Amino acid sequence: MKRKRMLSALLVVAMAATMFAGCGNKGGSNSSTQGGKAANDGDIKEFTAFFAVPGSEINDDNEVQQIIAEKTGVKVKETWLTGQTADEAVGTMIAGGEYPDFIDGISGQKQLYDAGALVPLDDYIEKYPNIKNLFTELEWEKLRQDDGHIYWIPQFSCIKGDEKVCAHNDEAFWIQARVLKWAGYPEIKTLDQYFDLIEKYNEANPTMADGTENIPYTILCEDWRYFCLENAPQFLDGYPNDGSCMVDPDTKKVLDYNTSDTAVKYFKKLNEEYNKGIVDPESFTQTYDEYISKLSTGRVLGMIDQWWDFAYTAGDAIKQAGLDEQGCDYIPVPVTIDGRDNQWHNAGGAFNASTGLAVTTSCDDVDAAMKFVNDLLDQDIHNLRYWGVKGTDYEVDENGEFYKTADERKKASDTAYKASHSCPYSYFPQYNGTSDDGINANKPDGQAREFYDGLNSDVKEVFDAYGVKTYVEMLGTNNAPGDWYPMWSFSNNFTTDTPGGVAWTKIGELKHAELPKVVMAKDFDSAWDTYMDKYNACNPQDFLGELQTELDKRLEQAAKFK
Repeated sequence: MKRKRMLSALLVVAMAATMFAGCGNKGGSNSSTQGGKAANDGDIKEFTAFFAVPGSEINDDNEVQQIIAEKTGVKVKETWLTGQTADEAVGTMIAGGEYPDFIDGISGQKQLYDAGALVPLDDYIEKYPNIKNLFTELEWEKLRQDDGHIYWIPQFSCIKGDEKVCAHNDEAFWIQARVLKWAGYPEIKTLDQYFDLIEKYNEANPTMADGTENIPYTILCEDWRYFCLENAPQFLDGYPNDGSCMVDPDTKKVLDYNTSDTAVKYFKKLNEEYNKGIVDPESFTQTYDEYISKLSTGRVLGMIDQWWDFAYTAGDAIKQAGLDEQGCDYIPVPVTIDGRDNQWHNAGGAFNASTGLAVTTSCDDVDAAMKFVNDLLDQDIHNLRYWGVKGTDYEVDENGEFYKTADERKKASDTAYKASHSCPYSYFPQYNGTSDDGINANKPDGQAREFYDGLNSDVKEVFDAYGVKTYVEMLGTNNAPGDWYPMWSFSNNFTTDTPGGVAWTKIGELKHAELPKVVMAKDFDSAWDTYMDKYNACNPQDFLGELQTELDKRLEQAAKFK
């Protein structure tokens, strides 16, 4: 089986925030029993799961979940992060000593490992072929911890068969379809061109059709999502999403994007746009919910963000409200600082070893839990998770190709319908790429015809104007850069136990505090100099040095498997 790898989305299809109440208490939900014990409806076992990202709970009588339960003998009650950071939620569990059966602690995963809360999975991986075949031997080796065992399974890193990708499930500069249409679909390649277009459109069209005032550009900065503000310089320099650094592909040396010439130009541009009134003055105080609410009204002309961060919330809201008819959908544009080649999108993606689905020591039946994970990867179950029920959620043409009707697409974007009917088990291991039938994509957003046919009319109009069929084609595609990639899978697990971790923590706190001041400053040069002085005082060389050590280690490890 040909396999490539895809970037973790943290959360690729998590949709709306909900509360994980009593995460250490398996009996806290009326619909759940003690993890791993038989449920009331026959011999179906019920497990619990917690994922330290915002997500959406489904109804207890969810139709597809029940079908999966009947086929597998297992049902999982999923709960999601709300009101806390991942580290806080995980810390509370550790203090109580009780856990759900399944867990992905995201940034708190290393805490769970250090606390002895996770079950070694090595024997189960060997026992269950669907799980074993997710990754190469090198990739499984990357998941081994210091004690030699594997404790979690990355959910989003397997591309089965040929890669099929239409959506850009990653970061980009986004701009509304109405702006591009108004300008006659111009080529937007540089940061200056991007903001120039937004300025000109807003000057000519300061309001929406109903008189609501536009927001030319907004920035999400809340908590860990401050990447929307701080990490653009790496992309603007033409580098891929390595998260915490850039890596020179020729020298294999770590580079600091925080201090680059492009970083200075980028933040100076944001400063100029802020003082012109183009950047939303609420950018640095708004919550994630407030940000999504703004996007959902169609008022925001542009922003930088990860696709998964808004597509399943604001994107669905725009569609449900009919705002696509006004051109309010978002299109990614291949912006760099000066028009150089970009790596906004990489084919093959990235293997994220930093976190994944784990089974905790509170689980009473680890074998049944792992069998369920294996069952979820059976093709027919996987089709139920992501395509739904034939004749209800999708159809099959004479060539065996899956497609949706207009009504089925509309239902798929409806929040209430998803809660009552759809069950993707979105933070359990999954496939991208091609189905076992060799015809269909494992997910609808990878099915080229279905993807294009399902686009809102304003997006189709943009794509037709630029001669493309997908978001990926709008940006262009590059291969993943090298065996070290991505470095964020290492820095995501930094703790303050090392000098590099201390530096990384200080840098993060500094960026949160100082970068908004830089953007809002009346004297940019002075504000930037002050920021750099404080940045250098954080000892970034400690952080960069540990990244370089890890990079060298990865290259050495990869060489052993070639």
